[in-house]
Amino acid sequence: MDIIIIGAGRVGLRTARVLREEGHDITIIEVDHENAAQTRGAGFDVVRGDGVRESVLIDAGVESADAIGALTNDLTVNFAACSIAKHHQTWTVLRVNKDHREEVYQTYTEGVDKVLYPERLGAIGAKNALLGGSVRAIADIAQRLQIVLMTVTSKSPMRGYTIEEVALPAQARVLAFGKADDPMRLPLSDDSLETGDRLAVLVDFDVLEEVRQLIVGERLAPNRNVG
Repeated sequence: MDIIIIGAGRVGLRTARVLREEGHDITIIEVDHENAAQTRGAGFDVVRGDGVRESVLIDAGVESADAIGALTNDLTVNFAACSIAKHHQTWTVLRVNKDHREEVYQTYTEGVDKVLYPERLGAIGAKNALLGGSVRAIADIAQRLQIVLMTVTSKSPMRGYTIEEVALPAQARVLAFGKADDPMRLPLSDDSLETGDRLAVLVDFDVLEEVRQLIVGERLAPNRNVG
């Protein structure tokens, strides 16, 4: 996925590193000259400028991006950037910080796709908000291992097959299974996969896309409300 992150601060950079390690293409918008230079030195594509300016967002690729995360510590900047991005039908994630009362920043939720509270969620929460869809990270286990919750869709090539019949790569293992409306439990070999069922999978980043194609069967992209 092509993802734009506004703000090369603590939250923005941590989220960018996690996403880049998983193979996503990241562009960072940063207004501060020194921060921009340091971020570019860390190997990221950087557009130096103010994220509230449409010309800067266009330079960063907002017209074709899959998602944009406005992750600065300035709510006004974040909301303005998301508002512009929505005109380009881009999935938007808005960061708010702990200095704003919840009843105040809830007023912003109708204009964006996801509201993120980094003090509560951390980088994994930011990543899940940006990716959306039927794949959700639960925890990072080691440098290359992650537990991922995947939801079977109508496009899954394994729909109707049993867990035993799903030939996962050696670097992946099903840890838990849950029917659409039931709690997660230990998987049984004869559990049949149907639309809406969920699987918790321990997976190496190298085979994450292969596992996603088997279980989810859809392009890894946010659910857009384009209407």
